[in-house]
Amino acid sequence: MYDLATRQRALDLHASGLTFSQVSRATGISRSSVREWASGAVPSPRMTAECPLRDGRLGPSHPPSNYAYLLGLYLGDGCISAGRREVYALRIACCDGWPGLIDECERAVSAVMPHNKVNRVRAPGCTSVVSTSKHWPCLFPQHGPGPKHLRRISLAPWQQEIVDAHPWEFLRGLIHSDGCRITNWTTRTVGGVKKRYEYPRYFFTNTSADIVGLFTAALDAVGVRWKPGSRSNGGFNVSVARRESVALMDARIGPKY
Repeated sequence: MYDLATRQRALDLHASGLTFSQVSRATGISRSSVREWASGAVPSPRMTAECPLRDGRLGPSHPPSNYAYLLGLYLGDGCISAGRREVYALRIACCDGWPGLIDECERAVSAVMPHNKVNRVRAPGCTSVVSTSKHWPCLFPQHGPGPKHLRRISLAPWQQEIVDAHPWEFLRGLIHSDGCRITNWTTRTVGGVKKRYEYPRYFFTNTSADIVGLFTAALDAVGVRWKPGSRSNGGFNVSVARRESVALMDARIGPKY
């Protein structure tokens, strides 16, 4: 007999896109057992879980600051896919080059949906943080068919209230997904001698003009000055290079790790 947590983990892996055979190899559970559980023979506690939204806002057990961060991650590198029995899988793709980011993403998903398991599904160079629930589309109404940049992306009023209250967490999620902090350099001739100068800069790039607009609106709200950059590979670039604005972002966001 397998306990409920073991069964639920197998169902999570299957809902994340793994076949019955792949789940069996990953867990050591027989393929037939996994198929039986997925058919509904084992009831999931999530099926009766109530929606996290209460009267158009998050319930008290779902910290809004963590949600603001996860919303930024979702808009940058997240997707929601439908599974069986109206269960949806939230996937946030994280680069393996930033292990701290993967940990932060997992922490945020657990905080927003505390009663649901969170799994890591690895692929070459990338780890997807995955959690399944019937209510992910409730929490992320931006979910829809096709890529985000091909459809309208706007925040629901309750989401905008959270972003207004926690703009730095929202910006942090966006930077951690589609942004970076780099060191630029230039040369100047001083007294006939050419000298090299280095300066830090934040970049944010996304192919959705709507998501870039949400990013720049949040920058405006916290007093960070920015400039639009040239488009590259179909993406919209935003640059933050002024010393005082970079210092402000360093204090509240900092580089990925």
